[in-house]
Amino acid sequence: MRISFLNRLRPLFSLNDPQWGRGSKDSKHESKKPEDGPPELDQLWRDFNQSIAKMFGKSGGGDNGGSSNDSMFAKIGFGVILLVFGFFWLISGFFIVQEGQTGVITTFGKYSYQANPGFNWRWPTPIQAHEIVNVLQVRTVEVGYRNNVKNKQPKEALMLTDDENIIDIQFAVQYKLKDAAKWLYSNRDQEEMIRQVAETAIREIVGRSKMDFVLYEGREKVALDVNVLMQQVLDRYESGAQITNVTMQAVQPPEQVQAAFDDAVKAGQDKERQKNEGQAYANDVIPKARGEASRLLQDAEGYRSKVVANAEGNVARFKQVLVEYQKAPAVTRDRMYLETMQQIFSSTTKLMMDAKNANNMIYLPLDKLNLQGESTSKSNTSSALNTAPTESMPTVEVRGTKDGRARDSRDRESR
Repeated sequence: MRISFLNRLRPLFSLNDPQWGRGSKDSKHESKKPEDGPPELDQLWRDFNQSIAKMFGKSGGGDNGGSSNDSMFAKIGFGVILLVFGFFWLISGFFIVQEGQTGVITTFGKYSYQANPGFNWRWPTPIQAHEIVNVLQVRTVEVGYRNNVKNKQPKEALMLTDDENIIDIQFAVQYKLKDAAKWLYSNRDQEEMIRQVAETAIREIVGRSKMDFVLYEGREKVALDVNVLMQQVLDRYESGAQITNVTMQAVQPPEQVQAAFDDAVKAGQDKERQKNEGQAYANDVIPKARGEASRLLQDAEGYRSKVVANAEGNVARFKQVLVEYQKAPAVTRDRMYLETMQQIFSSTTKLMMDAKNANNMIYLPLDKLNLQGESTSKSNTSSALNTAPTESMPTVEVRGTKDGRARDSRDRESR
């Protein structure tokens, strides 16, 4: 039944039908135009109705019956056309959103909702429309140059620092979309808007910074500050963009003063180098001097402690001697005299011998004699042992008198 219906419907829309536009053999309202002329619209409509009638197995009767049948089949044919058109119109609303993209749906030009990745449907045109936006794509805006750093844009690149110096900056801004609807409908010419916001932000940050800071140690901080400030401005604009990175491509003085600036930089580097050398020399000399001073202070402190201790010991010893002297003065004097003489003679090379006949002989030098005696004993030569004392020992004879002995005794008593 379904196949029969389609077979009957096919000739209705076939342009190869020889009767298309010429009417049916059963129709009594034949065209009065020549065979080679174009058919009239009324005749085309009647032919279409007759085709519909044939499809349903109907044939025209009299004039009244034929006109009523034509009207009924005309309505049926118009309904079929509407159904077919509606079917294709409805399926035109299907669309596919790829991963990483978002479909933005509008109803009569007004934003309605966003479609997720996958197979989606919306009301067909003109009721609704959609636009696919890639939200994961990293987009780039260049400020101060285009495509190449050498292709500068002076109006964007030249800006004034806080110390009233002109600086040339080229940088790139990378961003992604976090809200496709705001990106499409909140602003006009979105890329140019991003560029203007970036230029405004960099001028504000550089205007609050010194030239040397921007050129050297502060480049990364300037980029971070520009990123934060741009995001704040874009959020106020409801741009739907998310700044991911700000990259400084070139930061330098203007070309007109580049040579003079290079000389100033070299002079500053030489100054820093000399300061570093001087600091290194100071780091080498100062610790040594401090160590030497500390050593001298410690030696002095040790000497002071030694002298004080010796003095305190002498005082204590003198007090002890004083106590003993008060108990037995004569015995104490003799003991002190003997100790003193022992101390004196222990450091001399002379030897005094007291003989009973009151003669004093001094043999010089006894230490040399002792050393010579040791050397001769090692060499095992008897001749050197016999002759050495007579050859090297000078003899001085001192004869004392009774007056001398008496004078010595008086000296001992006085002591």
